[in-house]
Amino acid sequence: MQNRLIVWPDNIYAVDSGFVRPGLDAVHLIVEGGRVAVVDTAHNRSLPRFLAALAELGLTPEAVDYVFLTHVHLDHAGGSGAYMARLPNAKLVVHPDGARHMIDPSRLYASTLAVYGWIKTLYLYGKLVPVPANRVIEAADGQVFSLAGRPLQCLHTPGHAKHHLCLWDERARVCFTGDTFGMTYRELTMPTGEPFLVPATTPTHFDPEVMKDSIRRLLALQPEAMCLTHFSRVDGVQGLGEQVLRRIDDFVALAEAAPGTGKARKEAIRAALGRYLLAEVPAASRKRLERMLKMDMELNAQGLAMWLERRSSARNGEKR
Repeated sequence: MQNRLIVWPDNIYAVDSGFVRPGLDAVHLIVEGGRVAVVDTAHNRSLPRFLAALAELGLTPEAVDYVFLTHVHLDHAGGSGAYMARLPNAKLVVHPDGARHMIDPSRLYASTLAVYGWIKTLYLYGKLVPVPANRVIEAADGQVFSLAGRPLQCLHTPGHAKHHLCLWDERARVCFTGDTFGMTYRELTMPTGEPFLVPATTPTHFDPEVMKDSIRRLLALQPEAMCLTHFSRVDGVQGLGEQVLRRIDDFVALAEAAPGTGKARKEAIRAALGRYLLAEVPAASRKRLERMLKMDMELNAQGLAMWLERRSSARNGEKR
């Protein structure tokens, strides 16, 4: 999977970024009239794969008009500066609250270093390249961009991150969802044959009710498909929407029931999430899923624990 161009209907393509493991992180391309829009850039090392995909399509870096970021978490945006340095005609389109982190990524990088340390950060992401401010567009909610006459609409979709947006391709009736619609483990399926979707409740802005509102906003568009960064196109989106909404509620219930405080509560949440998800898949898939879940459930547990702390602080403030 990681070495080939994935072809979808309506001139939509995906490239496996090579981030961590095959089938985890997709860079999407939309092609119209010889012009290109990119959705998410993954990390720096995805750039050669992206350029190879352009060449396979008979296109050059000069053909790229837009690079859309769903949000500035580094598995989605870490390669942005490197991409923009190679795409001379492109504008970077990002949520207003994320723009400053692309122009000056030092604070974003520092927070990543605090979580992962130097060695792992350099391995995962390399060094971040700033994007010139005059090449950055802060997308308003509902703002439409034209790709050779093909309208692409940015929708603000908080819940996973305050600076999250999704891209609605009305012509294809496809929504590029970043992490709002969760992530799917392509190696696994539900007993019904549906993709296995997991909510992305990672730090630091996770808010379950806001995330559910964003998902319902996307579903109201009645899309034919969603293109997830983790990992690419899924169909039957109304049923999948019900699946991910249910799991958000289940994740919240598990977090609320977790004992302890601080690190102990976070560890209890992580263990509960792991047990819950393993029970959701066929027995034959559980060992494979358990290996994949290690990093994801650590981050999801951190996000849930931080949300509980914010909620508790807000309630205590109201009481005072």
